[in-house]
Amino acid sequence: MAKNLNYVFLLDCYGELLTERQQQIAELYYNEDFSLSEIAEMQNITRQAVRDSLRHSENILSQTEEKLGMAKRISQMRFCLEQIVKNSESEQIAELARNGLALL
Repeated sequence: MAKNLNYVFLLDCYGELLTERQQQIAELYYNEDFSLSEIAEMQNITRQAVRDSLRHSENILSQTEEKLGMAKRISQMRFCLEQIVKNSESEQIAELARNGLALL
């Protein structure tokens, strides 16, 4: 089972929609980088049960994102803010500001 790191962000956005046990398993797998076997041992369940829980959680997170699109909007806002910061640090912005003030 390959890790899709997109679920880390979805877990941050929608993790509260999962059961407590699903949250724990997903957190251990995605955020703490535990293997399925390690989680199974810690939770006292089978490796297959961990895998099933993760798949179910991933489905919930994906379906919620499809309906709400909050994670996509947050990503877009982050990109825009990064561009604003990048541009505000450039000499172009400073020059435009000086020229604009000279017109007043």
